[in-house]
Amino acid sequence: MNYALYLGHRLALGSQGRKSSPGVKVATAAIALSVAVMIASISIVLGFKREITDKVLGFTSHIVMAVSPNETDNIITLTPTLKRLLESQDCIKDYSLQISIPTILKTSNDFKGVFLKTLEDKQTREFLSANLISGSIPDYSIDSTRLDVVMSRMAASQLGLTQDDKVDCYFINDEVKVRRLRLAGIYDSHFDAYDDLMVYGSRGLSEAFTGLKPNQASSILITTKDFDSLDEETSELQSALNSAVADGLIYKQYHLENAHVQGASYFHWLSMLDTNVIVVLTLMMIVGCVTLVSGMLTIILDKKRFIGLIKALGAPSSKVRQVFIYLAMRVALVGMAVGNALIISLLLVQDSFHIFKLDASSYYIDFVPVELNWSAFALLNAGVIIVVYLTLIFPSRIISNISPSETMRGE
Repeated sequence: MNYALYLGHRLALGSQGRKSSPGVKVATAAIALSVAVMIASISIVLGFKREITDKVLGFTSHIVMAVSPNETDNIITLTPTLKRLLESQDCIKDYSLQISIPTILKTSNDFKGVFLKTLEDKQTREFLSANLISGSIPDYSIDSTRLDVVMSRMAASQLGLTQDDKVDCYFINDEVKVRRLRLAGIYDSHFDAYDDLMVYGSRGLSEAFTGLKPNQASSILITTKDFDSLDEETSELQSALNSAVADGLIYKQYHLENAHVQGASYFHWLSMLDTNVIVVLTLMMIVGCVTLVSGMLTIILDKKRFIGLIKALGAPSSKVRQVFIYLAMRVALVGMAVGNALIISLLLVQDSFHIFKLDASSYYIDFVPVELNWSAFALLNAGVIIVVYLTLIFPSRIISNISPSETMRGE
């Protein structure tokens, strides 16, 4: 019995190694293609999530803290008590004051309403630097009253401005205040809803317009330690602020909005991509398994007489089935190895050189973003192996129906 099983194992694998049948080649190619498409889908969706999240956070923050609309005064004063409260929260990694005021930019031929924001926090500076297409980001730490600003390519184009051009900025409150600004840098994030309205300048410029003190702002930008727990941390911080008001420690009601709320439309779009990925993974898994089962059945039918022979020599059907499942699994593993090698190589090239482009007006990004998440790839490959093995068990049962007497009679 053992000799028959050994003979069957060696002959089956040996004949397969010398010359693969068309069915085996198709099965190998199908598995390679399926695995490649699944890895690419996961990598691209993770890349989109990273890029879109970075853009939303670049224009806002993890959490934006502002005075509640119920209050008559919308100015935040960072009192010692409020500062201690913020610094005592374990979820807060960093925070910064921001002034955002509506202004009008005017050239000799045109004008445009924008929000002038202070450029102080590190996260916003890094974001604008990463999306800068012309000029530079001014260093306001040297001179906080500099009249240099950074605006988007869209806004600059609408006003007919280029780098180093001058533009008059009007702030209208109780009186009209005007400053002549220099366009120091131009960025392009492809987020038209934000690019159209946001201009960044020094805190000294905003203080000159509004009369605010160094410890005052229109909002506080808060960076949390764990973005994945953002909703829970927002709720905890809001409760802490409400309790401080109830205890008389702070005198204003504050309202919190996190990035999930401020960028709701973008995150909803990303959640739709998750659904698409699930559909792609399901379809590719079905295609790969069906093709592999077809290849396995082809091998079994091709070896029908051989199966009858080794069963006649004493090999039980269960052991013969194991041989052919092992053979089909080897085909699957070869296909997976080929698929992994090809797609990961392509993803590495795309990540470095951005060969494949996108229409930024539709996708908010001008290239196909990818993220190589090795743990996700490992889980995917492990899942494919398990599903393929379970799928092969049922068609291998056809071996039990092969009669040695009938196959020998055919000889």
